[in-house]
Amino acid sequence: MGDPVGEREFFELVRLRPGMYVERPGFLTLAVYVEGYMGHAGRHGDSVFAGWRGWLADRLGHSHNLAWPLLVVRIAFPGSVGGPWDLAPEDDAKAVETMFSLLDEFLTERET
Repeated sequence: MGDPVGEREFFELVRLRPGMYVERPGFLTLAVYVEGYMGHAGRHGDSVFAGWRGWLADRLGHSHNLAWPLLVVRIAFPGSVGGPWDLAPEDDAKAVETMFSLLDEFLTERET
């Protein structure tokens, strides 16, 4: 068996081939998948994702009362007031890319 894959590498695999991980790849489905992954990690003592929502809110200059998927959409589309359920297909793809890019940046900062 190969070496275990770290979170950054794992999420890069999901980003590259989302259909291998969820049936209908889209922002909301992938955000739920990521949320489940984060919840599982937290329940098993891994705090690598602690502060994710706050990190996003601080980056946006917003209060910490929004769910992180909405924060990602607001970062992807500055000035938007809609949510992830209102995205056109091309905007959905941009939100997915933004989410994985932000996750990678967050996890990179956590490693240092």
